Amino acid sequence: MVTMHTEPLASLDQWDDHVRDRYDPNRKKEEFRVYDDSTPPVVREFYQLNHTGQTLDFVLSKESEYGSLNHGEMGIWEAMEKLNTLVDDSDPDTSLSQIDHNLQTAEAISRDGHPRWMVLTGFIHDLGKMLVFNGEPQWAVVGDTFPVGCAWSNKIVYPEMFAANPDRNRPETQTRTGIYEPGCGLRNVHMSWGHDEYLYRVTKDYLPEPAQYMIRYHSCYPVHREGAYDYLLDDRDREMLEWVRKFNPYDLYSKSDTRPSLDQLRPYYEDLVAAFFPAVVRW
Repeated sequence: MVTMHTEPLASLDQWDDHVRDRYDPNRKKEEFRVYDDSTPPVVREFYQLNHTGQTLDFVLSKESEYGSLNHGEMGIWEAMEKLNTLVDDSDPDTSLSQIDHNLQTAEAISRDGHPRWMVLTGFIHDLGKMLVFNGEPQWAVVGDTFPVGCAWSNKIVYPEMFAANPDRNRPETQTRTGIYEPGCGLRNVHMSWGHDEYLYRVTKDYLPEPAQYMIRYHSCYPVHREGAYDYLLDDRDREMLEWVRKFNPYDLYSKSDTRPSLDQLRPYYEDLVAAFFPAVVRW
């Protein structure tokens, strides 16, 4: 059994900032995906915990635990304000709140003329971080996501850290396709557990399919950024992942120190949320 403590990051946003730096479009090609002694130790520790703990059995247990959405009921705005209480005082790199980041993402999407459902997706895409209020460790809330139940791609960040993952000793999970059929489609693949998968389950009945893909796979960089696991995708995935790629830059690069005016924007976003969601949803 592997013993793991669970708080390697100063805040959940520290992982987001690391991802943003990792995929900075101004970096030279040879600077991409460089993981060495210059990487903050807390980030390396985070990925060690993540890659050790995200087993097939762990993921199946979380899918079962959260799949029935029996952890409470609240509105989208209530959830956003609750998440704000977690992030505000803990982020060492910015004074912006979770709502501010979400508004920046959504406003950037809106300025480029994308449909209302995509603006809404930008606004709510990180709400799955509500998992922390259920006592989930950081490595099961944030982090790049990836398929479990099959061989790990070497395009996952720090693939060598899977050496301590117990699935290493399960032959059925260590082949190219593992427990899956080739071309089965991502909807039939179990992904490492985190805020993406959780929020997808909370919101899927209310949003169009491209929005579901954006929420569910926006952290799955090995697939939508690196082209890994193509042999598990079907044609629907290939079509929908184009929406994820459209969404991703808004998530990564809209963050700035310019604070949006919540007072001015809130009426619009309240109406937008109400157009797609009931007053209360199950979590």
